[in-house]
Amino acid sequence: MRTYTLTRGRTRPRHQLGLDTVLDAGHGRPGPGQAEECAEILSLCREHRRSVTELAGRLGRPVTAVKILVSDLLDADALVVPVTAPYAASGTDADARPSTQLLAALSTALKRKWPDAIAYPEAG
Repeated sequence: MRTYTLTRGRTRPRHQLGLDTVLDAGHGRPGPGQAEECAEILSLCREHRRSVTELAGRLGRPVTAVKILVSDLLDADALVVPVTAPYAASGTDADARPSTQLLAALSTALKRKWPDAIAYPEAG
């Protein structure tokens, strides 16, 4: 089946998805007109969480086409993007913020990627 037919002529997903976006099966169901690849995506995500890249590889389809199908499944609540705990500080309060270690690692990575960037004076 051609990719154009698979995505019904669409060239862009409705949701902003990265290659490393992790997906989990949700409670909804895909619509009756969904491609059979949607059922395969759901089956794979029911086994365990999968990234967009892994889904594209297992289906043997272009990443853009898989992102479009995943967007359809997100709209139907058949897939969800789980919120993971590593980004929050340890603790159970609702106002939890990223840990100091995470922010330091992020700062170091950004400085390594863009060494010539101008520092924002209020950032500290």
